[in-house]
Amino acid sequence: MPVPEADALVRGWRARYDTAARHGGTAHLTVLFPFLHRDRIRTPERAALAALFARHPPFTLRFERCGSFPGVLYLVPEPAAPLRALTAAAVERWPSHPPYGGLFGDLEPHLTVANSGDARIHRHIEARLTERLPVTARIDAVDLVVHRAGRWQPWLTFPLGR
Repeated sequence: MPVPEADALVRGWRARYDTAARHGGTAHLTVLFPFLHRDRIRTPERAALAALFARHPPFTLRFERCGSFPGVLYLVPEPAAPLRALTAAAVERWPSHPPYGGLFGDLEPHLTVANSGDARIHRHIEARLTERLPVTARIDAVDLVVHRAGRWQPWLTFPLGR
């Protein structure tokens, strides 16, 4: 889910310290990755995605603080429940595609700011971001993003709640 309200705040940091941003990714929240290859997303899959996301209403998030995983600095989206519900619904429909291939278990919803750089750099980024928080974002759609020609690009958009 794109989060343009946060993108202006984190774009510069992500450009330097987030591998996805180096390949065209903007500030976002991930519902499910990895997912079906785009060649396998035909009419039935598109209809299933549209129906799945239509069952979930749009929602508003606040980003008031940073969090971290080993080697990763992120913005914490609150409340997390709507994000968890979207991921759970997608995994229920496509159980062979657990989030992040099942590598991390029940990973907290997050908006990655940096997944490279050391702890000192992350503390510096966090201090600068904290000065500019909170950020509020309205989430009303989910983009299916594909990796094409070395870049992450939005391909299909599914509105929430309709």
